[in-house]
Amino acid sequence: MKITTVLAPLLLTSAVAASRLVNIVAGTQQVALEDNLAVPGNSPLFFCSKADKDILTIEHVDLTPNPPEAGKNLTISARGTLSADIEDGAKVHLQVKYGLIRLINQEADLCETVKNVDLNCPLKKGEMELKKDVELPKEIPPGKYTVLADVFTKDGDKITCLTATVVFHR
Repeated sequence: MKITTVLAPLLLTSAVAASRLVNIVAGTQQVALEDNLAVPGNSPLFFCSKADKDILTIEHVDLTPNPPEAGKNLTISARGTLSADIEDGAKVHLQVKYGLIRLINQEADLCETVKNVDLNCPLKKGEMELKKDVELPKEIPPGKYTVLADVFTKDGDKITCLTATVVFHR
């Protein structure tokens, strides 16, 4: 579970990017070339779509080292602003892939999940800051991991949606 707690936010962004690519190729969505969905900061995170109406406005997410390395400590530093309180009942749909193999495809209680980064619900409206050190196991199999995290309130309002792709080397 420790690896999914760390990799989920990182890998989440790549799954979203992949779904956008499928939509673009299938012709169901037009995206201007100047659209920049990269999350501000030094990380592999991307927004799934324009985030201008998300409840969470992310100012920055920084990972050290970036990209993450198996067997090393990962420091996650993030800052953002919630435009509304996030209460019990909020959910995160999490998908993690190893190459083309889907490892995780589940919906989880957001309030239980944020305990892994020392936060508790309700998350109050306003600025938030997070700094967390995580030990990445050296046994992480080498390969490409893609993560998608779609986060929404108990009423279905979008908090944020992020995806990431991380490649671990031997």
